[in-house]
Amino acid sequence: MSASTQSNDLRNRILFTLFILAVYRLGTFVPLPGIDPDQLQIMMEGNQKGLLGMFNVFAGGAVSRMAIFALGIMPYISSSIIVQLLTGVSEYFKNLKAQGEIGRQKITQITRYGTVLLATIQGYGLAVGLESSADLVINPGIFFKISTVTTIVAGTIFLMWLGEQITQRGIGNGISLIIFSGIVAEIPRALVTTFELGRTGAISTLMIIFIFLLLVATIMFIVFMERALRKILINYPKRQMGNKMYGGDSSHLPLKINSAGVIPAIFASALLLLPVTFSNFNISQNETFLNISSYFSQGQPLYMLLYASGIIFFTFFYTSITFNPTETAENLRKYGGFIPGIRPGESTAIYIDTILTRLTTIGALYLALVCLMPEFLIANYPIPFYLGGASVLIVVVVAIDTVTQIQTRMMSSQYEQLIKKTKFGR
Repeated sequence: MSASTQSNDLRNRILFTLFILAVYRLGTFVPLPGIDPDQLQIMMEGNQKGLLGMFNVFAGGAVSRMAIFALGIMPYISSSIIVQLLTGVSEYFKNLKAQGEIGRQKITQITRYGTVLLATIQGYGLAVGLESSADLVINPGIFFKISTVTTIVAGTIFLMWLGEQITQRGIGNGISLIIFSGIVAEIPRALVTTFELGRTGAISTLMIIFIFLLLVATIMFIVFMERALRKILINYPKRQMGNKMYGGDSSHLPLKINSAGVIPAIFASALLLLPVTFSNFNISQNETFLNISSYFSQGQPLYMLLYASGIIFFTFFYTSITFNPTETAENLRKYGGFIPGIRPGESTAIYIDTILTRLTTIGALYLALVCLMPEFLIANYPIPFYLGGASVLIVVVVAIDTVTQIQTRMMSSQYEQLIKKTKFGR
């Protein structure tokens, strides 16, 4: 494949990804049928903080407009959480995982079925909640429920398909890029609102400067932690084959402080959103729902505790799924590699697992700090929109991963051309 062909392939992948994201953004402006837009705007005013604000940001503003993508990609993420938890405890799912590509396809199919089920349940809950609000639904009844559930489920499935298309035919990270684009799309509105409140005196100039300085410092901290590595020295002994000596080289086994990436923040947010999605719409007068909503507002101890616990749990859980110290140690032993001062085999696995556990602990605390610190500040200051640490984390990490993937494709093209030129020169 020539350099121009490689360049065209990368360009086509980027353009395809941008096209898919444009389709997604268009869908966030298509409203559900039968909703009074004026009443919806009244209901949503003043409800852009807390979990509803988080949900709205992750859905790219589709919740505030009650669009066909109002559930966003969260049913798919929730289904992925359930399937991955079952992978760790169920023998059936463990066997599927061990089957390689065939098992992975079956797990993907089960995740899709789970997405449809969760979207149906949440869509029905959304329809019932919308009807309970006075004058919001133009013609309430069974037809409205059916049309709302059908539209919501179809929108969620279509969004899941768009994410898969980006992963397969675009630049990768389809689901993460959809969440990323939704968050980024809400930034201009948040900036305009902030500056308008600053102009009218509702927020002081010092507070606005403090928010931006905190945002810049958080981004720098995230970039530093995401780039941080612990390199374990690996030596390979010399081996004689015929009259020549091979081996004797050294390399490193790189372990990231945050091996789980942005997944724990997304999973923890999805779990928090799942049980209280509709209690935070302020459209239910049920006392139980209202009590639940009060406990899950920003700054509440239960909200903070569950959020931090979810992040820490999923950091360890996802790291244990993606990295197996025993398998790594076995591969090193198979190819003759060893860690200086550590015996190959079980001792190497224990050594790697110990280091990985320490790094994961630091990574989990780092994620919890980044995600919870803005929550404390927003709960105590009059910020008129949701700006959570998870949103900043997702934007920065997905941007880093996307740039890295693009650079990898470009470097791969350059290496292929270099190899071809070397062969031609010979």
